[in-house]
Amino acid sequence: MTDFVSAEWVSSRGDDLRVVDVRDAWEYDGLGHLPSAVNVPFDSFRADEHGAESDAGEGMPPDEDDWAKLLSEAGITPESDIVAYDDHHGVFAARFLVTAELFGHDPDRLHLLDGDFSSWQLERETTSETPTVEPTNYEVTRPDSTPLVGPDAVADAADDPDAVLVDTREDEEYDAGHIPGAVLLDWRDLVDDETRGLLPQDEARSVLERAGIVPDKRIVLYCNTARRISHTYVVLRHLGFEQVDFYEGSLTEWEAQGRPLETN
Repeated sequence: MTDFVSAEWVSSRGDDLRVVDVRDAWEYDGLGHLPSAVNVPFDSFRADEHGAESDAGEGMPPDEDDWAKLLSEAGITPESDIVAYDDHHGVFAARFLVTAELFGHDPDRLHLLDGDFSSWQLERETTSETPTVEPTNYEVTRPDSTPLVGPDAVADAADDPDAVLVDTREDEEYDAGHIPGAVLLDWRDLVDDETRGLLPQDEARSVLERAGIVPDKRIVLYCNTARRISHTYVVLRHLGFEQVDFYEGSLTEWEAQGRPLETN
């Protein structure tokens, strides 16, 4: 399953790890990056508009062929171990990893750097040299099942005593309007501001428990456009939660369909 890995783990793996930097190209080139990291900017693997607005599908995943082309150019194969990072506590990198999982990459080979570029560069080497990459012919193999759920399943979860519907946005957004029955968990509440990575596991579990998010429940996640829930999804999977559903359409789709909202 997708997990968090330490800077030490990344440094020790050497050439058998594909390191993906999802920051903008100007940051990758101008501010430096992890040694051997390739640049796959966040905007390159997000649809131009939400599927709820374009009728192109649910949420904001890239086109399958575009995704395969990006990974091919990055020298990634379906057998590659991938670690992704950004400079925003991992939220953009998490979206890359969730996208890879949805397109069939083995979750056990997907890793999020615990901490981001800012924390890495405080103690470790960076470079401005772009690595030489041997392109591959990455082929997407859709998995038999994914964590994706639609709006009807989300609505049902709010009334299911064995499920917890979770809104991962900020307090103000939640108060202005949320899916009925949802509990609030700002995704940043699981981030350690000092390390810029995941809270220590005991602390993270305590934060989750206070919101009623426990491993024996089915957890259903949403935000606005499925970026922030990507981070929470990786956290929960890393902590051993087995039943984690992912509402890709999120609140953008929910509102586009005229479904009800609660306000505080």
